[in-house]
Amino acid sequence: MMLTQREREIIALLRRDPLAGPQAIADALGSTRAAVNVHLSNLGKKGAILGRGYILRQENAVVVIGGANVDVKVRSLARLQHRTSNPGRSNTAPGGVGRNIAENLARLGTPTHLIAAVGHDAAGERLLSDTQAAGVRVDHVHRSAHPTGTYTAVLDADGDMVVAIADMAATDGLAPQDLDQGRELIANASLLVLDGNLSAEVLAYATDIAHAADVPTVIDPVSVPKAALLAPLLTSERPIFALTPNLDELEAIIGRSVGGAEKDVVQAAAVLHERGVQHAWVRLGERGSLLSTRGKGHIFLTAPPAEVRDVTGAGDAMLGAFVHALLTGSDPAEAARYGHAAAALTVASAATVRPDLTSRLIEDALNDPTRSQT
Repeated sequence: MMLTQREREIIALLRRDPLAGPQAIADALGSTRAAVNVHLSNLGKKGAILGRGYILRQENAVVVIGGANVDVKVRSLARLQHRTSNPGRSNTAPGGVGRNIAENLARLGTPTHLIAAVGHDAAGERLLSDTQAAGVRVDHVHRSAHPTGTYTAVLDADGDMVVAIADMAATDGLAPQDLDQGRELIANASLLVLDGNLSAEVLAYATDIAHAADVPTVIDPVSVPKAALLAPLLTSERPIFALTPNLDELEAIIGRSVGGAEKDVVQAAAVLHERGVQHAWVRLGERGSLLSTRGKGHIFLTAPPAEVRDVTGAGDAMLGAFVHALLTGSDPAEAARYGHAAAALTVASAATVRPDLTSRLIEDALNDPTRSQT
């Protein structure tokens, strides 16, 4: 985005006084109101200001579109016994894949906007309040006729998830037209993140907006059923910057079984490249991940050691940190390592989004000589 000298002067004035009108700007510059209006129009076309009120475009801003719901986590205090009552502990917190990714990004210092759907209820109000308090912009969250969603996860005594039930009616009801107020925001973002909980229609609509504006798009498939629905959207006509499936989700997307060997994953990733995916980042659990880049080969990344307290939210932290690192100048492999470190720090915490997560914390973890690096 190239700005003229006069446009840069106007931006500087708006940073000092965002409510300055065209006449005030003209007076400050010794220009005319008509000339300033032309410059403001050009700044809008270039994406330097967004909509009315001369809202300045944020550098490296990310738009996240996806699920926002209330997480209910129940953890057994002893080895889980099926089909009977188990002693345990429970807690409630803000959740949703898209919302969690957005909070991780905001905590790392990336300007982040969330587009999601919550109900007209107390749970929705609390969810928005908590998310905004974490630094996420929630101006474009849609208020749905459905109740705010819930995600209930049952964890065993080791912190591993046994089963989860998601009530995502509000997210399921999000329609393409609900994104229209955010079109300009999406088109002027540095990067768009989508979570697979969205309907195929919303995913296609959002990616088309981003593609038309040359905004890179990252998609988290979320689950095997959602990944299968995502598959038809992946075409060379609608290129995706990065896709982050696990092995099971990868199988669902390409429609065939994938062996666990590195060569098998590489061959499967090549199918994604043929369908327009530039970076296929395949999560392999405790083994780490494989990052394959179209035309540039692949790299296997080992997962750093971690003391597991709760695995919930690890993937969201991993993707949020990956995107943050990309926007601060890291290459994809470096960004993936950064994501692994964030995931390790998150599983060591009882929180779905680690409240003390910072870039410094991740960098310290990466520089810890006791952690294995690849």
